[in-house]
Amino acid sequence: MCVIMPRKKTKKKYKIKTHRATAKRFKVTGSGKLVRTKIGKGHLRRNTSKRTKRLFSKMIEVESPSINKRVRRLAPYLRRYKYNPPA
Repeated sequence: MCVIMPRKKTKKKYKIKTHRATAKRFKVTGSGKLVRTKIGKGHLRRNTSKRTKRLFSKMIEVESPSINKRVRRLAPYLRRYKYNPPA
C-alpha cells in the first residue's frame, strides 16, 4: 500500500535583479551609509593639478533621501555584499 504525502506549500520570495551600473557606482560603508565617487575622473586630467587629482579620489556620502531610496531600490543587495556578490 502506498501512502501519498501532500507537499508542503512554501511561500516564495522573488529574487530581484541588481542594476549593474548602480552597483558599480555606489558602495555601502560599514555603518550603512551610501557613498559615491566624484565626477570628473574619467579622462582629460593631464592639465589638472596634483591637488585636484588627489581630491578626486575621495568618496562622497549621498545625502539626498530621494537618491538614497532610488539606489537602494535599484541595487537591493548592495548592503549584503559590499564588493563582489557571489556568482
